[in-house]
This record gives sequence, structure tokens and C-alpha cells, in this order.
Amino acid sequence: MCCVKYPDFTTLKALVTGASSGMGYEYARQLAEKGCALVIVSNEEQIHVVADELKQKYGVAVASVCMDLARAEAAKELYDMCLQEGHEIDILVNNAGMFMFRDVNATDPARIEAMLNLHVITLTQMCRYFSVDMCNRRRGWIINMSSLSAHIPNFGIALYSSTKAYIRVFTRSIYWELYDHNVYATTICPGGVATRLLGLPDNLLKLGVNLGVLLTPEKLVRKALRAAFGRRKQIMPGIINHIGLVVVTLLPPPLRMWIRRKFFVK
Repeated sequence: MCCVKYPDFTTLKALVTGASSGMGYEYARQLAEKGCALVIVSNEEQIHVVADELKQKYGVAVASVCMDLARAEAAKELYDMCLQEGHEIDILVNNAGMFMFRDVNATDPARIEAMLNLHVITLTQMCRYFSVDMCNRRRGWIINMSSLSAHIPNFGIALYSSTKAYIRVFTRSIYWELYDHNVYATTICPGGVATRLLGLPDNLLKLGVNLGVLLTPEKLVRKALRAAFGRRKQIMPGIINHIGLVVVTLLPPPLRMWIRRKFFVK
């Protein structure tokens, strides 16, 4: 990891999903800073403002797409659009995600479908469509955002942790399918990251960063890009996450249920 050889980013184009804020924005910003051209995608109109900002600040080509990726047909639509507009994608960052803390039987079925579409169907199809072209060109990198929760099945986040576990296993598997084609897939499994996805006020996000419980998006993305271009299969950045994973895994089920009743069940 100390001798990562980065490519000439000025010859590359990256597609980043969920790029209007948080980690997605930071992926786009850091890649633009390196001279990489971009296609950035979000379901928020703010994505066009972000595109203008990155173009003006870093002088790179940035195409913005406002699209809801939580639909079964979204990946094909986005891939076809890239073909039509001549975007050859060398770096694919599947960052778009959604989070909810709620028991499955209390969750709107439409919300369940949206999460499954976004985390499983869209991500898988994006990897399929864009990796074919990468393999033909014998150059490409795929970054898929999983989560620490992929290792910890638990109450309240059953849907989230299960879909993130799929991303982790899927990405580690296709790593070897793509390897001989000079295309590399990396899964990132962060713990808490100081973004609005957590639904916490700014003061608590700042406190979490100061205590070392949360990573900043800047630090996480820097580590993720280093891992991807170092051809790593997976990283879980932050020593506290490795410690926390062991601690939580060792908690007996009765204690987990007591914590659930005490702090999470109203």
C-alpha cells in the first residue's frame, strides 16, 4: 500500500453515483482534483450545481445526470446514455445508497423495493454493463461501497446490512473474474462516516469525528482511492471499526436484545 502507482488521471473518465453530497461528492471532488473527467449522477437537482463547481474549480469536463437509481431499469438507462454521449468510463464508483433504522415488518414495501433495487439490482447491473467495456479496453477500476454492517447482522438494519453484505461478497467475487482483464474491483466497508446519511445534527457529526468514532468523507475517500488503485479487494478503514466489529460480534444475543429494548424500542 505504500507504493501505489496511480495512473495518469487526465486520460481517464469516472462515473460517480450519489455525487451531490457526502462521500459521492468527495469522490467526484478528489478525482477532479487529480484531473479526471467525470460523469456524476444523483436523484437531486443539486447535482448540476456540483458539476458547475467542479468544472470551474478544477478545469475538467463534468457531465451531470439527475436520475433515480432506485429503479430496476436505471442501470441500463444510464449505460445507454453514456454510450449515446460518448462517455467511456474507466472508473466506476457505485456510491449511491440509502439508510433506514426500522424493523422489516414496519417498513413500507415500496421502501424495501427501492433499497433492494439501489443496493443490489442497480449496482450489479452497473458492474455488468460497464465492466464489459473496461475488459475490452483492458483498463478499469470499480469501487463499490459496502459497510461495516455487512459483517454484523443486527436488529433495525436488517435490510441495510443484508444488502451491504451482498455488495461485499459480490465485489470480492468479481475481483477474480475481472483480474485477468486488467480491471480491478474494490469494496469499501466503512463504519460511521460524518455525512447526512446518518441523520445526525452537525454538532454530533463533529463530535463523532473528534472522538474518532466517525471518519470524515475526505479521509475515507482518500483511503478508498488508494486501495482501489493499489488493487485491493477490500478495505475497512479505521482501527476503531476493527475493534468494534470484534466487540459487537462477541456480545451474547440476550445482551443485544436487552440493548434493543432499553434504547431502541419505544
